Amino acid sequence: MNMPIVDTTRSFKPKSEALSILIERGFLHQCTDLEALDAKLSAGPVTAYAGFDATSDSLHVGHLLPMMAMRWLQKTGNTPILLMGGGTTRIGDPSFRSESRPMLDQDQIATNIEAIRATVERLFDTGPKGAQIVDNAEWLTDFRFLEFLQDFGAHFTVNRMLTFDSVRARLEAHQPLSVLEFCYMMLQAVDFVELAKRHDCCLQVGGSDQWGNIVNGVDLGRRAGRQLFGLTLPLLTTASGSKMGKTNEGAVWLNAERLSAFNFWQFWRNTADGDVIRYLKLFTELPMSEINRLAQLQGEELNEAKRVLATSVTIIVHGARAAASAVEQADALFNGNNIDETKPTHYLALGDLAKRLGLLELLVKTGFATSNSEARRLVTSGAVRLNNRIEMQENRFISEGDIQVGNQLTLSVGKRRRALVAFV
Repeated sequence: MNMPIVDTTRSFKPKSEALSILIERGFLHQCTDLEALDAKLSAGPVTAYAGFDATSDSLHVGHLLPMMAMRWLQKTGNTPILLMGGGTTRIGDPSFRSESRPMLDQDQIATNIEAIRATVERLFDTGPKGAQIVDNAEWLTDFRFLEFLQDFGAHFTVNRMLTFDSVRARLEAHQPLSVLEFCYMMLQAVDFVELAKRHDCCLQVGGSDQWGNIVNGVDLGRRAGRQLFGLTLPLLTTASGSKMGKTNEGAVWLNAERLSAFNFWQFWRNTADGDVIRYLKLFTELPMSEINRLAQLQGEELNEAKRVLATSVTIIVHGARAAASAVEQADALFNGNNIDETKPTHYLALGDLAKRLGLLELLVKTGFATSNSEARRLVTSGAVRLNNRIEMQENRFISEGDIQVGNQLTLSVGKRRRALVAFV
């Protein structure tokens, strides 16, 4: 079954509130049947799901996009299901990966799910009639191998699965693709049908790399006599072409234990000018009228939009109190008015020194620069001070001699931005 790819540039005027919002704010990339989905949403509330495997004890910014789409679905009267991959995590999704994922034991998966659940519960109304959190281990672990093959195996052809971009890319790169991973797309399709049976779920929302897996589920549902829909979201890249949410330090985590609310706020505050308005549409719930007002700002005034973006996203992910604290810390730090000059603003591991921590890397870690190239420009322009002394050597490394009382050092950029870094 060939699913049509939606051209989001065509003049399609949805009747449903949910689809109108998703299209206006830039969430739509592909849809299996846009007009039929619009009619379904117009006829009354639907149940939709997005799935998250428990490969870590925290979700990251890449997962925030589908969760924002699901929040809009909930706000327009629909029911979200947040599917935890307690079963599929044991297998591994091959989608656009160059190598297999490490296998996790059941205890680690359970620990990860609990941590992810805490994040999800902050982002959604999970009351009696609210969002549901479901674990696909509920049904996947009950399948016996021969029964599974008998019930579902005939509905999937190897020929077709080999045409999926995620599979073909691995094979063309001569990377191994295990039978476990190859079966993952079957399991995800079964998830969709099981959720349809158990919760009358008719819509799956996922990233653009999930298109093949989602289409499999829609097709399997059709064979079972159910009309299911798939909607994928755009793969986000920054204005410079890099993958959004990746920094020199790795993923931008949603769990405060992995990334502090302040550093999370700072990530969004450092958004490139060309990305601000698009991110305001996708990652905040500000009215479009306010976003359009912010879109008129130019030059230095655009910093207002960046602060609004950073604060709005931090409120959604970490709560209003954590966001207010992050703003207060940022104002104190960047205005040169530290509330407590003895209180560190950043903590780094002592082991970083042993790994030859460079000045450029330190500027990135403290949020004063978003990349080594930006940090290099700051240094060579004479804007950087280390322990109140100007540093203009871009290849400068931090040594034990730079560490002052309390295992601390001061770092500043210009006259207004200052950090007190403690090594612990």
